[in-house]
Amino acid sequence: MLRELVKKYKVARGEKKREAAWAIVREAARFSTVEPYWEFIRGEFGVNPSHIKDAMRFLEEIGELEIKRSADGKRLWVMTLRDIKRNPVKLDRWLSTSKRPPTK
Repeated sequence: MLRELVKKYKVARGEKKREAAWAIVREAARFSTVEPYWEFIRGEFGVNPSHIKDAMRFLEEIGELEIKRSADGKRLWVMTLRDIKRNPVKLDRWLSTSKRPPTK
């Protein structure tokens, strides 16, 4: 499933790309409690972690997702996915009402 979503994301444009990116993030969030996460994604689905990160970066660029960051500025990919898994409706509602410009 995740592999097909990544393929759709790569060829999509505009609104379809946004929808495909959200589908990837939601599907990836389902497995965010598995450790080690990136090895599990690579082994179980055959998906390179950079594809999931790319979808998350795209959503951050258009202002629909905020990737958590550590104190030194590194992105916390899995923690962001865990939050999406725990609070999908609340997070989506917050994102749709957020008026903040995207962070760089």
